[in-house]
Amino acid sequence: MKHFFNRRETIVTEALDGLLRTIGSSDLARLDGYPEIKVVLRADWDKTRVAVVSGGGAGHEPSHAGFVGKGMLTAAVSGEIFASPSVEAVLAAIRAVTGPAGCLLIVKNYTGDRLNFGLAAEKARAEGFRVEMAIVADDIALPDINQPRGVAGTLFVHKIAGHLSETGGDLTSIATAARAAAKDIISLGMSLSSCSIPGQPHEERFGENDGELGLGIHGEPGVERIAVQSADRLVAIMAERLAARLDPKANHALLINNLGSVPPLEMSLVANAVLASPLARTVKLAIGPGPLMTALNMNGFSLSLIELDAAREAALLAPVGPHAWMPAKSVVAPAIVPMAKAAGQSTTRKPSEDARTRRLVVTVCERLIGLEETLNGLDAKAGDGDTGSTVATGARSVLEKLDALPLADPAATLAAVGDLLGVAMGGSSGVLLSIFFTAAAQATNTGATLSKALLAGLDRMIFYGGAKIGDRTMVDALEPALKALDARDLDTAATAARHGADATAAMEKAKAGRSAYVGTKLQGVVDPGAHAVAEVFAAAAALHATA
Repeated sequence: MKHFFNRRETIVTEALDGLLRTIGSSDLARLDGYPEIKVVLRADWDKTRVAVVSGGGAGHEPSHAGFVGKGMLTAAVSGEIFASPSVEAVLAAIRAVTGPAGCLLIVKNYTGDRLNFGLAAEKARAEGFRVEMAIVADDIALPDINQPRGVAGTLFVHKIAGHLSETGGDLTSIATAARAAAKDIISLGMSLSSCSIPGQPHEERFGENDGELGLGIHGEPGVERIAVQSADRLVAIMAERLAARLDPKANHALLINNLGSVPPLEMSLVANAVLASPLARTVKLAIGPGPLMTALNMNGFSLSLIELDAAREAALLAPVGPHAWMPAKSVVAPAIVPMAKAAGQSTTRKPSEDARTRRLVVTVCERLIGLEETLNGLDAKAGDGDTGSTVATGARSVLEKLDALPLADPAATLAAVGDLLGVAMGGSSGVLLSIFFTAAAQATNTGATLSKALLAGLDRMIFYGGAKIGDRTMVDALEPALKALDARDLDTAATAARHGADATAAMEKAKAGRSAYVGTKLQGVVDPGAHAVAEVFAAAAALHATA
């Protein structure tokens, strides 16, 4: 697996400096002592307030340095990737930000963090500093373990303690609130891949159809291997286990955390699945979805919940300085706004019957459906292999609505087909065909013959789509066919369409459409859109001959 870095030894320090260079202010700084001492702290810190310090190994960005700022952490101490910071680094952070009000250390429940932060706390106390510690052990993946891991739920404690510090709380009350919050947090993670560390060989332990439930934030194996299945089902499994640990009568805040490489599209889908599950009945606030405590590039997510009371809710809703923090929001159902009706279309098109038009529509649609595999095969050589499926989807949608079409009214039929294809087909081809039929319908309404109307539709399709003869698109077959239809007859049009489609096989490169982005030469391959047009005219001509 490839990574962007210069040298393994400088990854963390260069990343921290990148953060400081891009925050857009001088609110943050780093302690001297790089690279051994990696501490990001508030440059504007007032030592009359309680300092809130956390940290851990790098690789969890934006945690922890990304949460240093007003209303959250006073300082973050970083180790190397997935390695606890040294005692000296933690102690240096305590000395830098702690005044008479004291310091709270927030520590994830990993042995290295507990030991190094713990020894630093003892040394700081020996130097006269007031230091308390809150340990977060929110992972419920291992229900029988005495020392659960601290994972993304730790961020709830950062936010609550940071708010209490910002509003002038004393060390005892802040530490008490932080420890109580830590006890009321549960988290569970799910991933479809392990993570890879820059500069180290990576060997994926997951099978093609395997995921893991309950894995840690350092790539540790999950509690159990789980088959890849629908997101709804995977979320349901997690929600059921989390719900079993919650008070169903209490309100909770939910943190939806991207562990590194889940696309935003999929994270929003996960959020929807969680908030549509029974677990959501107790969720009042949501944070995310987004990357908050990652595991490098792990393709997974975690869910964390904390029981709310008035003080915690106020703390979570309070604004903060760090841009990496995603504000808590109230959970609401999607709002639905009714669609406006088309201007000038006061009445719905009424279905009507015309046997000849029905036969033509059925013949053309059935021919296109039968070409699905052929067109997909042609498109696979020039695009993404879905032209046949897209065209067949449009044809099926027309057949499904056939009895509702105003077949006795040519203009209305053209307009209705344009509407159907624009919705059903999707992509540029659906829009282009919708433009073609819609413009043809408008021309028919002004008295144009069918052939002239179709040429008017072609003119609009070329104007908006940009393709012309020779660009290796459906226009290469459609334009000569429609011109022949207007000048001669359907048989001549079918012949012209076939000649135009075949001509695309001699064109090495497309100049319009998605195939234009393909660098390979396409000589010898007929354009799938042009081939579909030729087949449509051939089917129509054959039907006309038997009529």
